[in-house]
Amino acid sequence: MTNNKITGYWTKASSQDYHTAELLFKNKKYHHALFFCHLSIEKLLKAKITHKTNSAPPYVHDLVRLAEKTGILFSEQLRNDFAEISTFNIQARYDDYKLSFYKKATRIFTKKYLIKTKEILTWLKKIT
Repeated sequence: MTNNKITGYWTKASSQDYHTAELLFKNKKYHHALFFCHLSIEKLLKAKITHKTNSAPPYVHDLVRLAEKTGILFSEQLRNDFAEISTFNIQARYDDYKLSFYKKATRIFTKKYLIKTKEILTWLKKIT
């Protein structure tokens, strides 16, 4: 596969995952929606890494680490958002964290991060 096809794959997968997050939110599956918010940002960051480096992105899920690999300058606030959203990956997967995450993943909390995710994705797509 060419670098453009791989980058396109990651970008398309990111959009699909965000759409899935919206559907999950609509169906009141808030903790799952947050997990897919994380996935959508992760995949778009991996598209940016692939585009920049002409190689496969690292096998990590930490959005802060992935953001650093893109070479894009991010604000401290965005780094904090990446750190918070990265926790959705762990908290949605592991039983130790699930109960507290269910309580945290209210409609209001999830809506906030759904909006924030869309803003991040829109901003990242504008950066070449």
